[in-house]
Amino acid sequence: MSAAPPTYPDVSIVIVKPQPRAVVRELPGRIAPTRVSDVRPRVSGIVVERLFRQGSEVKAGDPLYRIDPRPFEVEVLANEAALAKAEAAAMQAHQQARRVAALTKDRAAPEAENEKAIAAERQAHAEVEGRKAELARAKLNLDYATVRAPIDGVVGAALVSEGALAVQNETNLATIQQLDPIYADFTQSVTELNQLRRAFETGDLERIASDAAKVRLVLDDNTLYSLDGKLLFSDAKVDAHTGQVTLRGEFPNPKRELLPGMYVRVRIDQGLDSDAIAVPQQAIQRNGGGGSEVFVVKDDNHIAVQPVRTGSVQDGIWFVTEGLKAGDKVVVEGFQKFAAGDKVKPQSWSEADATADNRHALKLTR
Repeated sequence: MSAAPPTYPDVSIVIVKPQPRAVVRELPGRIAPTRVSDVRPRVSGIVVERLFRQGSEVKAGDPLYRIDPRPFEVEVLANEAALAKAEAAAMQAHQQARRVAALTKDRAAPEAENEKAIAAERQAHAEVEGRKAELARAKLNLDYATVRAPIDGVVGAALVSEGALAVQNETNLATIQQLDPIYADFTQSVTELNQLRRAFETGDLERIASDAAKVRLVLDDNTLYSLDGKLLFSDAKVDAHTGQVTLRGEFPNPKRELLPGMYVRVRIDQGLDSDAIAVPQQAIQRNGGGGSEVFVVKDDNHIAVQPVRTGSVQDGIWFVTEGLKAGDKVVVEGFQKFAAGDKVKPQSWSEADATADNRHALKLTR
């Protein structure tokens, strides 16, 4: 009776296939409003009414406070009366000028009298225009007695109450912040930016247009914000104290989930590696020296240890910058079944009894 053929342990592998991948950085940041406006009165007076609900949405032009309008109403009436008086004087000057002009034509009055009458008429008309301007200013001040929102946004706490004196251009009555869209300000070290620049220059990475780069947010509970943003700018200077450069992204915020001051992590596409090599996170092992290594299956199905250098990790996938090449067969599951040098029976990881998370990570590598 012949001996049974030897059996070899099953291991799950992935075959390395270089493919284009965005280089994603995850950077710390804070949420900031797109616009902030302190509401200040344009006339001085006593606040008689607050017209908004604190913390509510307001539109530009919505009334927020009412300053006692009576002094401004009196000013309007006084200027209307002054204008009427000036118009009457102008009419009288006009009629006088006509009479003097007729007398001068008949040589019944000297030319000097005619010139004096013409000058008086012009002066009277100028007085009318001046009174009109004063009336317009008085009406404008009356309109300013109703303090309106300068921008769309969310109005915060009322900073004064009824009965308080509001001083023109000084007293801060409330603050409005525009929250949709909203900014995420984040920082990156100048060292990383220089490494990125060199990678572009050597051709190791391809540039991604700023309007095509994906910008995403990871919230403080480690969930991914549902709406992608766009990169607005990178600051042109380096902070002398931190060695960091500030970048800014803009995100839609229709549900007001993002609030100013929130800590977030910003994921941004900063380049494209056209021949990236990536393996599932569980394929990377740590050796006794603290380095990284993987187990590869050789052509004769024997296991070999391969030291590697890893880059960033994204969604459970490690980028490998050194140590692997196209076609290498990397062990993903079954590590407990073999030692280095053993012969194994490799099978595709997609056919193995993988967990749901591993299947999800595999889809990301394809």
